[in-house]
Amino acid sequence: MSQYRRFSGVTRRQVIRGILATTAFGVTAKFGTACSSDSSIGEETAGSASGGGEEPMTIGFIYVGPKDDYGYNQAHAEGAAGVVSKYDWVNLVEEASVPETTAVAESMRGMIDIDGAVALFPTSFGYFDPHILELAEEYPDVQFFHAGGLYQEDVHPKNVGSYFGYIDEAQYVAGIVAGLTTKSNKLGFIGAKPIPQVLRNVNAFTLGAKSVNPNVTTQMVFTGNWAEPIKEAEATNSMADQGIDVVTCHVDSPKVVMETAEKRGIFSSGYHANQSALAPTGYLTGAEWDWSNIYTKLAEDIQAGKTLMDGGIPHILRGGLKEGFCKMSPYGEPVSDEAKEAADSAKAGLEEGSLVIYKGELKDNKGNVVLAEGEELKQDNPKLEEMNYLIEGVIGSVDS
Repeated sequence: MSQYRRFSGVTRRQVIRGILATTAFGVTAKFGTACSSDSSIGEETAGSASGGGEEPMTIGFIYVGPKDDYGYNQAHAEGAAGVVSKYDWVNLVEEASVPETTAVAESMRGMIDIDGAVALFPTSFGYFDPHILELAEEYPDVQFFHAGGLYQEDVHPKNVGSYFGYIDEAQYVAGIVAGLTTKSNKLGFIGAKPIPQVLRNVNAFTLGAKSVNPNVTTQMVFTGNWAEPIKEAEATNSMADQGIDVVTCHVDSPKVVMETAEKRGIFSSGYHANQSALAPTGYLTGAEWDWSNIYTKLAEDIQAGKTLMDGGIPHILRGGLKEGFCKMSPYGEPVSDEAKEAADSAKAGLEEGSLVIYKGELKDNKGNVVLAEGEELKQDNPKLEEMNYLIEGVIGSVDS
């Protein structure tokens, strides 16, 4: 039975500890429920009876922030909910606002021991090492799927997989819209950390903008963490003060950036999910995840008996606009017909493979050639997952 139940006043980890403390010989019950601490006890918010003849299967999702953050966590939670809405044989267990500490190990262990989860999706970047890797060794029959980590054959446990999307494709398209909308030729990008996933996004966004407006620059600011609302607001205000008139970001929740940009009367481009409701006047478009496709496919594969361990499920799963891993937010009111046409053309080129984002000659913002003339890096090139530079036109440093 696919259903959700939520508990108020305590975290899921506290519930698990209480059960374990009062049960002398272990717990055999399988809850098959999703628990969090933001609603009333026993409130059943969704559910359907299992009538398809399939054996129930429990999968667990863990988020580093709230599920309604208008960002990274909401996108994953919407993807998980999409699986449940499609298949009533999926039992979904969830926990939100779990930090990248031993707390996530405790959450994963509880989902396995208490709920009987056969596969886990701990979605935050910092969950991977050491927490997922250690739990995978402890539970070799459970499959661990991590968003963003890069599985290394003969290094990482066989029951660990990595999935992520080429959302820099969507950022490239969003950059085209920004480049044809800006009046000052000054764009702004607020990122959490200078890791390859963030660097790919700011570089792709800038390359998209420069492809239609060679005069643009992008101011890069790193906040140092995935959720720093005060720093995000300060950075957005500072950018507006500098004459930057289009801002975007790669943080867990773009909510503060979008709302601050709207208050300052500048344009914004979203990330993770659709934030148009937060900036009805200045929202241009956005690079969104669509995790429901990959989560549905993985649930089907697991139910069919396929595993990471026997090679039935690939250890590294990647996809972009064509594969439906990501998508564009609808265009906002400020977007011109010219910008829409250019963005749609680029999107089509990326989907059919005729457009390559990273091609030479390409220099970093220190003047070093990172791609020689005629050289290309297509999306499946592992070098892109090791990106450690900002391209020419981006103002900032990976050391900041």
